[in-house]
Amino acid sequence: MRLSELVDTTREVAATSSRLAKIDALARLLRDAAPDELPVIVGLLLASPRQGRLGVGWRGIAALEITHSTETTLTISDVDRALDELAHASGSGSAARRTGALSALASAATADEWDFLARAMLGELRTGALGGVLLDAIAKASDRPVATVRRAAMLAGDLGETALLALTGTAEDLENVGLEVGRPVLPMLAATAATPTAALDLTGEASVEYKLDGARIQVHRHGDEVGVYTRSLADITHRVPEIVDIVRALPAHDLILDGETLALDEDGGPRPFQETMSRFGADVARTIALRPWFFDALHVDGRDLLDEPLSTRLEELDRVAGEWRMPGIVTADPSAAEDLSREALAAGHEGVLVKAIGSPYSAGRRGKSWVKVKPVLTYDLVVLAAEWGSGRRRGKLSNLHLGALDPDGEFGEAGGFVMVGKTFKGLTDALLDWQTSTFPSYETSRSAHALFLRPELVVEIAIDGVQRSPRYPGGIALRFARVKGYRPDKTAAEADTIQTLRGLLRE
Repeated sequence: MRLSELVDTTREVAATSSRLAKIDALARLLRDAAPDELPVIVGLLLASPRQGRLGVGWRGIAALEITHSTETTLTISDVDRALDELAHASGSGSAARRTGALSALASAATADEWDFLARAMLGELRTGALGGVLLDAIAKASDRPVATVRRAAMLAGDLGETALLALTGTAEDLENVGLEVGRPVLPMLAATAATPTAALDLTGEASVEYKLDGARIQVHRHGDEVGVYTRSLADITHRVPEIVDIVRALPAHDLILDGETLALDEDGGPRPFQETMSRFGADVARTIALRPWFFDALHVDGRDLLDEPLSTRLEELDRVAGEWRMPGIVTADPSAAEDLSREALAAGHEGVLVKAIGSPYSAGRRGKSWVKVKPVLTYDLVVLAAEWGSGRRRGKLSNLHLGALDPDGEFGEAGGFVMVGKTFKGLTDALLDWQTSTFPSYETSRSAHALFLRPELVVEIAIDGVQRSPRYPGGIALRFARVKGYRPDKTAAEADTIQTLRGLLRE
């Protein structure tokens, strides 16, 4: 298949607001692809090439001085080979080899093809953030049930391989995709409520547990082999030896556990989230120790627990996690839930997580079976632009333009972001310096007053609520928004949605 067919399809998808039309266009593309092209195509559509890190940045692409081809000759296989070369360039002279490979690919592409490839390589989500639509297209192209494809994708952790299996394998092959120790799965996600009582109204009897301001981890163990993964499925095993030792000592041979980790201060209180995250990005600096708390068991000694009720999973978790179990209670009593929330807050934590006791573990899904409760409403939004500051902030990138995810294109492009407000509150001098030095790497354009960014940086924003506003496309604006901190552990695809924020109007 030629690359131009993929580019034309993405243009067709972007030109319609109809979800069904998007699915039909993508399904036609997938049906026409050769089997070995499917993982490549899916990776490009998701702006996440199958090779992983390519060592290519925005500045390197912008610095290229080439003349594009006037003919559409590149094939999907040509692109895949070029990306392989980029990903595998290492050692002495690797920068020159990478530049050469990038220049050759750019020269062979037309201007439209290169625009698509550049954004796909850089993870520009408005080009490829079509996860839900693409999953439905895979189901349509393969004539498989959407639920079966979704489950296989969540458990495999790879939509490209799921597409290959769905379109070339049997229905039984797809249905047999299951948990595999050592292969991380997407984490279950939580909705938000203002109080524990409101959360219990949604869940009924629930496990009410501490909500930490930590980092999500998923641990896998087979014998003495232990793997530790982030919420984005990145392998951080070599960076957290203390967690590896703890998991290796648990009373089981095979395990998959879900949990959180954070660093504690000398008095046993939680350190700031940024200090926990600093360990994930460091290979040698281990002066800050991490402690895990586990709150779910997905697999124990040959038994998959995903489809078991939470009550059963917690029984297994109690047995194997012991002292490393997240504090919590099982209750339907709002007063008991409120008491535990106050206890968690007094200990310096964020609040509580309320989980329906009969719910299965829905990998990668956000529903109302899990509900997080914090004393202040916080949402993960994406930075769309930043304005230059004035006064003592002159010369610094300060006032942030904030966007919420619009997964189905209700207010714009599917997978795009809808602006919901601005804020400069909560920005420390250190954050201002970081924004000013970092944001230019994400620049798409600028004006005299602002720098516009690729929508990739996730920031946690505290708000007092939302209000109706004709100023923004989503019809709402944030009330008293302030920055809590950046979330490098989250991708823009995990940002809160405009629909979630609009739901606050009814509360």
